[in-house]
Amino acid sequence: MTPRKAPALRRPRNAMPVDVRRALLAAGLVTEYRRRPPYQRNDYLGWIGRAKRPATRQKRRQQMLEELSRGHSYMKMSYRPAARRG
Repeated sequence: MTPRKAPALRRPRNAMPVDVRRALLAAGLVTEYRRRPPYQRNDYLGWIGRAKRPATRQKRRQQMLEELSRGHSYMKMSYRPAARRG
């Protein structure tokens, strides 16, 4: 008997809000955003979107931009991008 694999988690996809898209464009970080794994991009959008107060939303958006510009952090955790092939 072969062991069964656990089903992959499926999270709802979060749409890109206009303010986040504008912030990425203004900061020149669209490429860095697209290089992140899909789960990270989705997590950022959901996290920002769940903010109830505008000040919290701005703070979270700014944290995302700073982490993308540094390149080695994600949600205040260490992140090492996978080596690019080719």
